[in-house]
Amino acid sequence: MNSHFWWYVSRASGTVAWVLVLATCAWGILLATRLFRGWDRPAWLLDLHRWLGSLLVASTALHMLALVGDNYTHFTASHLLIPFASDWEPGSVALGVVAFWMLGAVQVTSWMMKRMPKRTWRAIHMLSYLAFIMVTWHAIAAGTDVTSRWYGALTIAVIALATAFGTARLITVRTPTSRTPLRGSETEREERIHVRA
Repeated sequence: MNSHFWWYVSRASGTVAWVLVLATCAWGILLATRLFRGWDRPAWLLDLHRWLGSLLVASTALHMLALVGDNYTHFTASHLLIPFASDWEPGSVALGVVAFWMLGAVQVTSWMMKRMPKRTWRAIHMLSYLAFIMVTWHAIAAGTDVTSRWYGALTIAVIALATAFGTARLITVRTPTSRTPLRGSETEREERIHVRA
């Protein structure tokens, strides 16, 4: 096996995870704002949002496992789970560790959404925006590809898209509506909860 195999896997999976954080947030924003009302389908947006979140968890897990397998930096499980435990780029690695725990909380509470108070679920879900910023900083500060042109172009694209989606979310923030009973199927009710989030 190529001695750089795990390094390549960690780079690729880390980059994919970074893009998936953006994609997951973007689909959540599209669902919450209904920017393309009439063209979109809330059930499809919700399913894709959940699927992207699951892919994000998987790619992040692969990124962390590959870092343990790589013999260049010698990461251990504690380095990847405890902020500032690593001696290599401790600040930027800590950002990645904290973002991992935040995204994990967002994903787990998404699976438990029906059993949680909406306000609690929403507060935890909002961590995804902060986690995206932390992941972006982690990718720029700890990423070994940061000097390459393609990575620079990707960084500009990710930040530009995040800014556009974040601006759309801020512009379309709604005031709370009167609480009326939600009618319809369980899926429809769940979609409405997400749309109001």
